[in-house]
Amino acid sequence: MPALCRDCLSQFDENPRRCPRCGRGRILAHPELFDLPIAHIDCDSFYASVEKRDDPSLSSKPLIVGGGQRGVVTTCCYIARISGVRSAMPMFQARKLCPDAVVIPPRIGYYAEVSAQIRALMNTLTPLVEPLSLDEAFVDLSGTERLHHAPPAILMARLARQIETEIGVTASVGLSHNKFLAKIASDLDKPRGFSVIGKGDTEAFLRDKPVSILWGVGAATRASLGRAGIRTLADIRRLDRDTMMKRFGTHGARLWHLAHGEDHRRVSPNEPMKSVSNETTFETDISDHEELLTRLWFMAEKVAGRMKAKGLTGRTVTLKLRRRDFSALSRQTRLEEPSQLADTLFREGRALLEALPETGPFRLIGIGYSDLMPADGRDPVGDLLDPQAGNRAKAERAADAIRTKFGAGAIATGRGFTAPRKPRED
Repeated sequence: MPALCRDCLSQFDENPRRCPRCGRGRILAHPELFDLPIAHIDCDSFYASVEKRDDPSLSSKPLIVGGGQRGVVTTCCYIARISGVRSAMPMFQARKLCPDAVVIPPRIGYYAEVSAQIRALMNTLTPLVEPLSLDEAFVDLSGTERLHHAPPAILMARLARQIETEIGVTASVGLSHNKFLAKIASDLDKPRGFSVIGKGDTEAFLRDKPVSILWGVGAATRASLGRAGIRTLADIRRLDRDTMMKRFGTHGARLWHLAHGEDHRRVSPNEPMKSVSNETTFETDISDHEELLTRLWFMAEKVAGRMKAKGLTGRTVTLKLRRRDFSALSRQTRLEEPSQLADTLFREGRALLEALPETGPFRLIGIGYSDLMPADGRDPVGDLLDPQAGNRAKAERAADAIRTKFGAGAIATGRGFTAPRKPRED
């Protein structure tokens, strides 16, 4: 059976308990080890790892990256996880579970710089790198063995070692024959893991896994499947594809293929951005309508600024709210013409907010554009229902020009004259 030492990268034809060359025990063995080309690499507790790298005094302490008593955990180190802390957990709950934890506010811009360094290492192996977030990406190493004189498994073990020694954070790797299984594999042996799911063991591996292991199966889909008596992948595999389609539409067909270990999506380095949004968690719950609108305006300006910088327009506006009990509420509307303007985003978001059957209090509000496409330079010209739309668009463009020339604080418009009370961005 082909085997590899993940520390010194020695290769073997058998599976020794320890490496004969370096004496270490991190041996990886699998019948298809040197044949599988699709990898998923995921940095271990990335934000927390960066903070511990920069401040060694934190190395043995539980660390939470998040903020505020009313915020949520962005990420946490593995020491904090022992106490039950998890990402997206409310901060008050995390503090109760791990009262000794050091809490650090996230530095997203800085993490992005570290992520770019890691991405540069990936790009030395292949241009087929598809980022999923700052700390994870798919890598397609098909056809690279001749160029690098090593199979994909060795290249990924070398990459993980480079990230650890040169960047100072650790990463886990999953290797398989498609994206779906590679992503599952990377989560099997964290931290500093390397797991393989080959074609030959795909069926046995998936057989009794819960449906929640499938992409796109959240609480609502899991409940819907459960009502149909489907709780494991074996339950899906007992049905034919047409039955799944009749019950659950095209989503059912996708789940059927994944339950059989089939995923034909390619690793795409130019995967288009799907949405641009901004959200804020309040220090105290808000039900005051005018204050919610003020927060909405500031977020609409931020989203519009990012849309303009990227040359994008969006056809769908989404409003997101979170209630006091952390349950989520969202509404969408589709625009007649795609837009990138703060004015459009705010007005549509305001209409969605005012149409809600409840008035709060809310602990979080968010707004964003989706269904994105390249901007074509056209703005609303106004019609009988909104004759001033064109004038407002011209005013917004004029304000943008002033900010470009004199700085972001040179002009404030609309509700921007009224500063909101200390919002915290997630």
